Amino acid sequence: MPSPDRTSPLLTFPEQEQSPLSIRAKALVFADAESVHLLHEVERVAPSEAPVLIHGETGTGKELVARHVHLISGRKGPFVAVNCGAISETLAEAELFGHEAGAYTGSVGSKTGWFEAANGGTLFLDEIGDLPLALQVKLLRVLQEREVVRVGARKPTPINVRLVAATNVDLAQAVQAGHFRQDLYYRLNVVSINIPPLRQRQADIPPLAEHFIAIYSQKLGFNAPSLSPNSIAALLAYSWPGNIRELENIIHYALLVSSGREIRPEHLKLNTAAPQFAAAASTAEQPPLQVIKQQLQRLFAAEHPELHDELENLLVTTAFEQTRFNQVRTAELLGLTRNVVRTLLKRHDLLTDPVSI
Repeated sequence: MPSPDRTSPLLTFPEQEQSPLSIRAKALVFADAESVHLLHEVERVAPSEAPVLIHGETGTGKELVARHVHLISGRKGPFVAVNCGAISETLAEAELFGHEAGAYTGSVGSKTGWFEAANGGTLFLDEIGDLPLALQVKLLRVLQEREVVRVGARKPTPINVRLVAATNVDLAQAVQAGHFRQDLYYRLNVVSINIPPLRQRQADIPPLAEHFIAIYSQKLGFNAPSLSPNSIAALLAYSWPGNIRELENIIHYALLVSSGREIRPEHLKLNTAAPQFAAAASTAEQPPLQVIKQQLQRLFAAEHPELHDELENLLVTTAFEQTRFNQVRTAELLGLTRNVVRTLLKRHDLLTDPVSI
């Protein structure tokens, strides 16, 4: 379906597959430069047969990316998604590889496993890090031999499946800790895709919010309200520990309580108990220019008409103070000539001492 701003691609689940109890992200937009890079990377590797390992926090849209990989891969078979953290450890082997009648107590008939169900298509294993070690050995063998052996069977069944796995944990650290097999990690990690958290894709936040406003306004049966500039600024300032799924919930709640033409900051049920610390931590880990970019996006959303002059003043003043008011060093710091720096200093009334150098 078209994106909210009609310019950026938008990925969503088929309507019949959307569950209100799911923690997965139900929409993924590619407006931010980080997201555009992600989309190009996905579309570059999708046509290959190589296994894909997707890294990302919960709620960032890993399954949506996996579905997009399948969609443009050219594979004719189905897309089958399995949450490794949700299947019983005792039945995991039968779930993945299938079983024959009488293979274990209660198995009345034979049953195909997830690998056979995805034959000719793509099998998506979410939370792959939760797979038991004993099953990791068998999964490695399936990937190497391209065949499965049902529980209770003697003959293998050939399969043609493209595997896409996802995790919200660092599998390299899990390998070092002995929780994940190194050989399986290397087998899965042929193509690695990292989905940045929503707080690092700030340009995606407004169009995603608009998308959810449109979806839930239609479901609730009233005209879609707009987001006030202060609301947009609040959304951009938030750290989003729950990523896109949390944004959807917050917009849904705001629509229920706003009952008007505009969603204001008081309608946004943001968790203010810890996000400042999370945001500070995430900011400390980011490159300085990325942090500046994020703050610029907040300023753009708030519509500052004198923004250019204010930013120029801030840049020149900070550099001048950093060099203890030395014009030559300020010019070197900014990569400008001394004459240009003097012009800027005069423009912003910073040349109070005519003999300063």
